Amino acid sequence: MPFLQKLQSAVLPLTVLSWVVLLSSTLLHANAAAAAHFGTPPEWVTLTAQAMFVAGVFLYQRAQPDLLRGTDFVGLLRRLVLGPGLLAIGCVALHLVERFVQFSTPTPDRTLFAVVYTVNLALFVVFLANTKYAWRSLVLFRASPTIASNWAWFEVLLGATLLLRLLNWTPPLTLSYIIIGGLAMFGIYLSSHQKWIAYLNRRQKWEAVLMQLALLLCMTIFVAYFLRIAQDPKLVAPTPQHAFLLLTVFFAAFYALMGLLVTLFNLPTAGIFEQKREEILSLQRLTQLIQKGQNEQEVYDMLFDAAVQTVEADAAWLDVENELRGTLHGKRYNIDEETITAIRTLLADYNLGHIEYLNNDLPNSGGFRGLDLKLGSLIVMPMRSAKRQYGSLYMLKEQRQGFDRENLGILQTFTTQTVLSIENLHLMANSLQNERVQEELKIASSVQDSLIPKNLPIDNWFEIGSHARAAKEVGGDFYDFLHLPGKRLAILIGDVSGKGITAAFHMAQMKGIFHALMQENPLAKDDREKFPVPSKFMSMANRALTHCLEKSSFITASLYIIDYEHGGFVFARAGHCHTLYYHSIKEEVSYFHTAGLGLGIIRNDSYEKHIKNQFYDYNPGDVMVIYTDGIVEARGANQEEYGEERLKQMLERNYYLEADEIKQQILHDLDEFSAGQPMHDDQTLLVIKFKAAQPDSLS
Repeated sequence: MPFLQKLQSAVLPLTVLSWVVLLSSTLLHANAAAAAHFGTPPEWVTLTAQAMFVAGVFLYQRAQPDLLRGTDFVGLLRRLVLGPGLLAIGCVALHLVERFVQFSTPTPDRTLFAVVYTVNLALFVVFLANTKYAWRSLVLFRASPTIASNWAWFEVLLGATLLLRLLNWTPPLTLSYIIIGGLAMFGIYLSSHQKWIAYLNRRQKWEAVLMQLALLLCMTIFVAYFLRIAQDPKLVAPTPQHAFLLLTVFFAAFYALMGLLVTLFNLPTAGIFEQKREEILSLQRLTQLIQKGQNEQEVYDMLFDAAVQTVEADAAWLDVENELRGTLHGKRYNIDEETITAIRTLLADYNLGHIEYLNNDLPNSGGFRGLDLKLGSLIVMPMRSAKRQYGSLYMLKEQRQGFDRENLGILQTFTTQTVLSIENLHLMANSLQNERVQEELKIASSVQDSLIPKNLPIDNWFEIGSHARAAKEVGGDFYDFLHLPGKRLAILIGDVSGKGITAAFHMAQMKGIFHALMQENPLAKDDREKFPVPSKFMSMANRALTHCLEKSSFITASLYIIDYEHGGFVFARAGHCHTLYYHSIKEEVSYFHTAGLGLGIIRNDSYEKHIKNQFYDYNPGDVMVIYTDGIVEARGANQEEYGEERLKQMLERNYYLEADEIKQQILHDLDEFSAGQPMHDDQTLLVIKFKAAQPDSLS
């Protein structure tokens, strides 16, 4: 399109300029006074200007978008009559004005006559260009590449003939007849390929006939004008110029008449194409039925029956691809198993088994000739999607040339709809399965939610704020509390590798292990040994997980045992996030950096060497923040992590608040940081604040 636009912008000013030169040359020939002053231009100037004008108008029209809009054939003809066709009225009006002026004030001056003649010549050329390219659009509608190539040659030959005539090249009479006759026959041949006529119903065809008659009338007006002017003594046009116009009129009228005759003699085909249209409507109705199919077999049955009926096949069969059992016969009609096998084998040998294939001459086709079939035509229509081959549909007829491209197109549309229907059935089945999975996830989520403590430990010694949010329906983060004798509290937090149901399952296992191992040992020598210290708990939990944790999975965890009666706590870290701590005496915030290896990474007795206990005496007003990596690894708009440093800063700014308020401030900052970003990991946060007024200090 950019090339055509450039062509239009370059041709239009040259065309206008050439017409101005043509008009000026004509006026100089018509007006003696002007000729005496400026001189009389040679004849070749007039002819060259007209040649450039004609070529420019045709090239400009050639660069225009196709005049045919979809299949609005009658509309194209109507626009010609109401647009360029009305130029004929302008031609008559100008001629009558010139005659009236001449009658009112007789004068030998030929200036007005020359102007009217040159303007009418321009109107006629514009009219011819429009009608010629309208005819081109109609001839090339759904035409083969051969017809399109023939049309290009026709344009070149006709243009060369007319321009040579304009340049006063007169071949011998016999050669002239051969050239004109040859072009006429070429035009008749092209006119016979006007497929658009067969796509009109009877009413539209008669409308097309009326439009073509109107165009012929317009053509007649121009012809009458130029024939009348040829006898006028005031005519100043060179002989070749007028001969060119008459020859152009001849070809234009001749081909317009041919288009009219083709339209008239193709009227009986309307009934045939109305029948085709009914078949297509029937096909659409059958397509709607397919969409209502309850299962794959019903859809395939509908496809087969409708295809046989639509193309009027004499024999047919349907192959259905089964992912587990290979190719199966879905259905067959009027054909035996032996013939099916022979045809399928032959197509496979030629690699034609799974591609769209049309053969309208089986008796004269190499491989098929040897099969000695009583069939003349075959269509193979595969059924496939972008991911899978569903099978192939085979339609056969006894006569040769039994199928056309419309049959192929209809079957293609129908098999495509069938594949879509089958895939929709699969999607519905998958959707039902997904609904069941979602229901199971809801149950799992409900079970997991019940495992997360809802009632937090309440005591005069400390306060706790907690938060847990899963990235999916179920998550792998967990935390739990357990009261121990002697004013002690065990707090466990952990994170199972991975996500989803498997992680949630291991989370439930860890919770069970926690409650099982933190039971009182009746064989203990003293009260302090009745419950395992955190490092011992981690070693025992690692041993318990050895047989139920997948080899690729592991669990990070931290266990804290707070002895608030004695003002201290002990904890061990199994590869979990470092504990964030506010020291009220030092008035500083720092992390406890301790060694520790995740549960399940080493699955033997040597694991205990990698876990150490750490003891710490807390002070009133101290704050401990325990969390999972979903907090510090949350992503911001630029994909940067929230990070331990930002979490530390939040505690530095909010340590004086209550535990739940500190938690809320951290979560608010986290949400602002990751606004608009997806949640990639589970998030768990515990804030423990030792009260400023401990019970022992109360009066």
